[in-house]
Amino acid sequence: MWRFILRRLMWMIPTLVIISIISFIIIQLPPGDYLASYIARLESRGSNVDQATIDSLRMRYGLDDPLIVQYFKWLGNILLHGNFGYSFEWRLPVSQLILERLPMTFLVATASLLFAWSVALPIGIFSAVKQYSLADYFFTVLGFLGLGIPNFMLALVFLYLSNRYFGLSVGGLFSPAYLNAPWGIHKILDLLSHLWIPVIIIGTAGTAGLIRITRANVLDELRKPYVETARAKGLHPMLLILKYPVRIALNPFISSIGFILPGMISGEVIVSIVLNLPTTGPLLYSALLSQDTYLAGAFVLMLAVLTVIGVLISDILLAWLDPRIRLS
Repeated sequence: MWRFILRRLMWMIPTLVIISIISFIIIQLPPGDYLASYIARLESRGSNVDQATIDSLRMRYGLDDPLIVQYFKWLGNILLHGNFGYSFEWRLPVSQLILERLPMTFLVATASLLFAWSVALPIGIFSAVKQYSLADYFFTVLGFLGLGIPNFMLALVFLYLSNRYFGLSVGGLFSPAYLNAPWGIHKILDLLSHLWIPVIIIGTAGTAGLIRITRANVLDELRKPYVETARAKGLHPMLLILKYPVRIALNPFISSIGFILPGMISGEVIVSIVLNLPTTGPLLYSALLSQDTYLAGAFVLMLAVLTVIGVLISDILLAWLDPRIRLS
């Protein structure tokens, strides 16, 4: 096991270097750069920018340097100083912008994940045990609806319902009165009163998919000979299901960790924009639109690192959970 972990850690280094190169190139592929977008916005408002100012800004931001020079400057600052660069659009350090939004992003993503798991696992097991029952058909239809309805549409519906029937302010995670207030019990309660809306919306699609996966996996295990053997030995039905089929059916939950970690950083971008959530998703979207190179590059690199780490964690947990899996 330790040799496997060490080998994977060694392979992570060239993998992340290659990913960082590809990410930086992809961000630079659209025509123009941040300065071109900035000048276009100024001109659309009727402002004229003289060539001397343009040349000064290009030199200040290092946009005249060759692409490879910009890349090595960016990577060198990250590795040597932990500096992810400077956001052209926000006029702030990239690390400051990201760290300001990470706590709420983690909160929303973690709550959505726990909601999806806590709902999907028992429903998936129940649907498998009660196959072709009325409840199974009901949850199947519910699951397909959850997969088919776009999250942004659910967000719009919940915005209306929460405001119309619960009197909550539309959008955001806080009421206007608590937006800039210091932390206290009342602000926490106000946060919790708003948090359930994005949690249900973001968790719905994941819940629907996991219900179908859990049901299918538990059904496969229930038909295996070892289940019949355990049942013939008189093992209690509930203990039998939880001890053997459910344990194997947890594999998809564990294997999804590699995609959950980057999702916790990027968040649901469209839902976050619709609900006006103070998370990193809208920040990433804005950076890509304005070609804010260092901000977008930092996000893409972070997502790549978290994906590689998440896959490593899921592999280790799968080997521990399922004795049939060997890492040798």
